[in-house]
Amino acid sequence: MQFTELTIHTTSEGSELIADVLWRYTNYGVAISDVKDVIALQRDKAMYWDYMDDSLLQSGDVLVKAFISLEETEKTLPLIRADFEELKKNGEGFLNFGTLETTRRIVEGDDWLEIWRKHFRPLHIGRRIVVCPEWIAYEKQTGEEVVKLDSNMAFGTGEHETTSMCLKLLQEYLTPQSVCIDVGCGSGILGISAIKLGAKYAYLTDIDDIAVKSALHNCEINGVSDRVRVAHSDLLDDAEIKGDIMLANITAEILCRLAPSIPKNLKSGGVLILSGIIESRLETVLQAFGAQGLTLDKKLRDGEWFALAFKA
Repeated sequence: MQFTELTIHTTSEGSELIADVLWRYTNYGVAISDVKDVIALQRDKAMYWDYMDDSLLQSGDVLVKAFISLEETEKTLPLIRADFEELKKNGEGFLNFGTLETTRRIVEGDDWLEIWRKHFRPLHIGRRIVVCPEWIAYEKQTGEEVVKLDSNMAFGTGEHETTSMCLKLLQEYLTPQSVCIDVGCGSGILGISAIKLGAKYAYLTDIDDIAVKSALHNCEINGVSDRVRVAHSDLLDDAEIKGDIMLANITAEILCRLAPSIPKNLKSGGVLILSGIIESRLETVLQAFGAQGLTLDKKLRDGEWFALAFKA
């Protein structure tokens, strides 16, 4: 099967948001190539190359690649470009997306999928969670809980700082019999992790069809479908459903928009975990949720991203 390989030139800070846009239009894979990762691998002696092109180290661009079915390419590209323009507009003044230069070529899909799968590895997050692609055999160690993600790997694999911080905070606050709610669940990684860590039940919501399908499938391969409900919605419509822990790893702008709605689904004494927040939007988010009567309990920072834990 042939695909269009779409390559976007962007920046480290903009790469995850660009990847999120591309995931809306493909089920066949998105990959980020950042020279910072190459340098880190060399520094940590995790990987060696006999030869490395010096131009790679001199380039400031981060490349985000997506693979789109050939027959969908022409109608999909204008939609992608419109979403990029919306991103630039929303991020004007505080997020640099670079040139967003776009190139494309036709490739054979089988070769791409094999290369793409080799990018992923088991990922240890916090004390107990190991996120593992379903095609990799991993032997669970004492005290670990393994969360498998399918070959789609869309909308959150644990590699990004925001997802990782949410998982770390979840491990701190979760208690046996907790009911968890994840708003903007993506792959379902946070809700599935909650069940694996001992939560009684998890409610997952997302506005993206592909994310909902991905989350449902990931629940199945992790054997937690009987304790998880996945809903295609902006936020839970049922105010009677209340969580001991709520999670929302989205963006600061959307978090602020949802702020007045979130507390209705959070139990008194419950914990709200938020991420997807950059420093220039931190104070705005703190004010938005403080206005709902929530008290900041913990703040984490990883690179340019923040995660917050509030108590009701």
